[in-house]
Amino acid sequence: MLFLTGGTGFLGSYILAELVQKGYPVRALRRHRVIPPYLPREIAGKVEWVSGDILDVSCLNEYLKDCDRIIHSAGLVSFNPGDRHKLIKVNIEGTANLVNAALENNITDFVYISSVGALGITDDPEPINEEKKWESNSDQSNYAVSKYYAEMEVWRGMAEGLTPLILNPSIVIGFGDWSQGSCAIFKNVFDEFPWYTLGTSGFVDVADLARALISLMESSVRNEKFIVSAENWSYRHLFDRIADGLGKNHPSREATPFLAALAWRMEKIKSALNGKQPLLTRETAAIAARHCIYDNSKLLKALPGFQFTPMEDTIRNVCPKYLQKVQAL
Repeated sequence: MLFLTGGTGFLGSYILAELVQKGYPVRALRRHRVIPPYLPREIAGKVEWVSGDILDVSCLNEYLKDCDRIIHSAGLVSFNPGDRHKLIKVNIEGTANLVNAALENNITDFVYISSVGALGITDDPEPINEEKKWESNSDQSNYAVSKYYAEMEVWRGMAEGLTPLILNPSIVIGFGDWSQGSCAIFKNVFDEFPWYTLGTSGFVDVADLARALISLMESSVRNEKFIVSAENWSYRHLFDRIADGLGKNHPSREATPFLAALAWRMEKIKSALNGKQPLLTRETAAIAARHCIYDNSKLLKALPGFQFTPMEDTIRNVCPKYLQKVQAL
């Protein structure tokens, strides 16, 4: 039996579909009983669902009985400075809990979904690979810090008997709930948000990420980490291609550092007044302005024959699904 955390999340749903289609028996942890609409019912019906939380040590030990492998994809993604404590609790403490529960239940096969954020950011123009050393400085987001120290918990588990795999995906693109996470990029473009930045990052199709995870899990490779990223694009290029797919106008105003700083401060005031999560924060503004190039050669060497879906194709396939969702409302 395989134990999966975050099964109702964006990535977790695609991992579940891949696992079920390949015949794996899966026990999936969920916090809420709602099954996301982008997870096919025929897939959800073949999963053993259990309700709980990675912060609840007793439930983890109970649910890990009879399991021999763990995929840990649950986590909090936030770039709101006010969520720092939550990020520490969920991403670091939650991962530590699962590592400890795995060791207590003699489960050594452990796959952790981290982030390229855990590799950190610097002003070095060279492509970022798995050998990049973490640098503790004020440029690192709270989210990145939480994922880095969560990885440290997994490596600590390795010293105590785990044989882990860590995946560091770049920005994940696909069909999901466009009110949150990276899927919100599509909603912002659909609403014709006028601003773009000249920053660069890596992007990967969510289905490719799920395929790469399962392929690595089925291989003999262990005690390693892998960047999972298909292509490096500028944010402006990404926004333009999504706008084309949705039949919307391209963003036309460059968010210079001055304007971006003004925007996140205004958003902070707005958030304080209405009590809602800010759409733009100091961290997201800084990330969108940086030029980060990610090297995926280690993954491609470990998985001969694996091919990423071109981002042009991903966007072309995903946009009609979001349009159908809008028409159904």
